[in-house]
Amino acid sequence: MKNYIFKILIAGNASVGKTSLLRRYVDGKFDESTIMTVGVDFFTKELIFDNARCLIQLWDLGGQERFRYLLENFVMGARAALLLIDLTRMPLIKDILEWVNIARLHDINLPILLVGTKLDLEDIVAVDDESALHLKNTFNLIDYIKTSSKSGYNIEKPFEILIQKLVTASKY
Repeated sequence: MKNYIFKILIAGNASVGKTSLLRRYVDGKFDESTIMTVGVDFFTKELIFDNARCLIQLWDLGGQERFRYLLENFVMGARAALLLIDLTRMPLIKDILEWVNIARLHDINLPILLVGTKLDLEDIVAVDDESALHLKNTFNLIDYIKTSSKSGYNIEKPFEILIQKLVTASKY
């Protein structure tokens, strides 16, 4: 059995749900009381995929603007990224551009998956699929997926897509 270690960045503005998504994915729990990530937080998860053992290192990048200058040291060696947007607030193009530039600082072709969060707040969803797909296409992102950390909806899917892409790329 092959062994892989993949570093995956979790990027996005403050309060989009990065830590909540990671806690739900890694621990299977939803914690409404998450506090602001200062700088970077770190999670790991081991899984078997396509007869390969994968250790994924999940780097939770603090979303506050005042910490962004710290991030360029943390993105080195990343193999992929999730870029999270809060579906209840229309993201600004300049913010998406800044996160894409941070994630792709050392690898211009880094695969980035766009993830819409907080789908459970359906009454106040402000980002329609057309707008999200426009962002995906504009910034050459590999896919777009909607999730809810609260309900657990689609939480595994973004990671499955990235792992499949990384394992497949590593075989060649």
